[in-house]
Amino acid sequence: MYQTMTKKAAITVQRKDFSSGGFYVVVVVKTEDEACGGALPLFPLHQDIPVDHLSRQKNLEVLVSPAINRNVYVAGMLFCLGVFLSFYLVALLISCWEQYRKKNKSEDPFLNSASSLNDETASLLGKPPMCPKYDACGYGSIAAQHSSSVPSPEDCTDSLVSSGEATYSYTGLEQFKRRSLCYTPQPLSSSFDRSLENLVSRNRLESLSSVEEDDYDTLTDIESDKNVIRTKKFLCVSDLARKDKRVMRKKYQIYFWNISTIAVFYALPVIQLVITYQTVVNVTGNQDICYYNFLCAHPLGSLSAFNNILSNLGYVMLGLLFLVIVLQRELSHNHNRMNIRGQLQECGIPKHFGLFYAMGTALMMEGLLSACYHVCPNYTNFQFDTSFMYMIAGLCMLKLYQKRHPDINASAYSAYACLAIVIFFSVVGVVFGNGNTIFWVVFSVIHILFTLLLSTQLYYMGRWRLDSAILRRIFHVLYTDCVRQCSPPMYVDRMVLLVMGNIVNWSLAAYGLIVRPKDFASYLLAIGICNLLLYFAFYIIMKLRSGERILPIPLLCITCTSVVWGFALFFFFQGLSTWQKTPAESREHNRNCILLGFFDDHDIWHFLSSIAMFGSFLVLLFLDDDLDSVQRDKIFVF
Repeated sequence: MYQTMTKKAAITVQRKDFSSGGFYVVVVVKTEDEACGGALPLFPLHQDIPVDHLSRQKNLEVLVSPAINRNVYVAGMLFCLGVFLSFYLVALLISCWEQYRKKNKSEDPFLNSASSLNDETASLLGKPPMCPKYDACGYGSIAAQHSSSVPSPEDCTDSLVSSGEATYSYTGLEQFKRRSLCYTPQPLSSSFDRSLENLVSRNRLESLSSVEEDDYDTLTDIESDKNVIRTKKFLCVSDLARKDKRVMRKKYQIYFWNISTIAVFYALPVIQLVITYQTVVNVTGNQDICYYNFLCAHPLGSLSAFNNILSNLGYVMLGLLFLVIVLQRELSHNHNRMNIRGQLQECGIPKHFGLFYAMGTALMMEGLLSACYHVCPNYTNFQFDTSFMYMIAGLCMLKLYQKRHPDINASAYSAYACLAIVIFFSVVGVVFGNGNTIFWVVFSVIHILFTLLLSTQLYYMGRWRLDSAILRRIFHVLYTDCVRQCSPPMYVDRMVLLVMGNIVNWSLAAYGLIVRPKDFASYLLAIGICNLLLYFAFYIIMKLRSGERILPIPLLCITCTSVVWGFALFFFFQGLSTWQKTPAESREHNRNCILLGFFDDHDIWHFLSSIAMFGSFLVLLFLDDDLDSVQRDKIFVF
């Protein structure tokens, strides 16, 4: 076993590798500093004149100390399991408490009688106002106000399905009048008349018969509907939540199945590669191949740093717990919807759980691939550690956007195609990005162009075309709005977000072009995280500006998660090793274990970051619970 060093180094010797009961320590002085990352070799000006190396001397001290025993391994494993199993216990206790509270509430005769009263009487009794029942005669902001008498489900059978789940089939205005048995003529504006006449219809029986992929609402679907709706000054969620619920549910379930397929085909070659790396290290004894924290690298079997692998267990366990929480929430939502029996409540943000399942799966895969990276951490393997971080950042941004734009969110295929392009640039940056001017120029130009295209897509909500006349239309808009008359933007809040986003992304592109960081994968990840944080801050600000509130549970999750992220980043930036330098220079950063004599600073980063990601997912899951009793035509889109 051998390695290079400058000032500090460590080798863990296992008894099984030296059956004779002893070993030799041999120190070899290299003839040139270049072998350990020093200056280039010095050549004499004349062959007969030797090179003066300033008569350097090194005093070497060899310290042989016993390794940790089996009890420390067992204590480290039990600690890791105990920390994350405690989250399961807390989740179970909260679930039991919720079931107990609901049971007592259902058995309380006073509350049952109060639930039959109107909103005003219920509010006097201290009960929050209930969401008005859907009468199957009008929908959202397009239909007229409900009449004072609510028709029975038998009178409106053509608008409700047998299970109590509504399917919204949009037809022309006259056909809408004929089919709706409880239709009451109401004065509608001319713009609403045009919108109803231009809506694309689909037969109810066809809607119930099957759910095909062609039914998915992409950004180019139902053009006439979107031309009317998306040009409104103030949009509501009801304007963008028109598609059949089962169609949209299956659309978002594709996110989960696609990421599961990607995970299998991505992880298997990675596992095979890192096992090969570890085998080469064990066979050759060359410990310069992998960049460990050798002062706190505890081997187990053929693994050189078992503690760095074990600490990734939190990603897997908390990702699985998040999937269980989402499943329980979906089952509860479906149960409540089925119990309504013909009185469908069109309230709150549409409940689509496919993206949440994809986020939980991505968190589990992050733990698996991070463990694979720590089998043999080096320059080429770091991309495995960051691949699903890109996925998590992208899925979180999609989920935030999907909350207020359920019908026009990007499809799973286009979303994962964009993430595949990001991973492609990550690989190219690792191979060619180290000081290559051409690569950084090309990447910076693509980064800026993609930012502009995405800004246009978000501002106009997909209502624009990229064709040969795009430059002429851009010039026309600039001339009419900025030269002829100084017109403010139609969507001021959206414009503020996009201006700030462009400033951040252009600054990051300039930083990359000037500095050209060696760690391209981390630089690319920083771009994704900065955009996610900017969009999340915009969402919170707009939520409060719209008169909405943040309930205590998501507020507690936001506070605790922010604190945990702060501590996690502190341990992340400790830098116990770095593959941006030579192996000998990297060992100068090695430090001893700080937790139980088994875990180092980077292991604590794994613990805290997994908890912080889990908390961030819970924030997205509970953030809009305050809107569950608010009609969708009163929930603003931003």
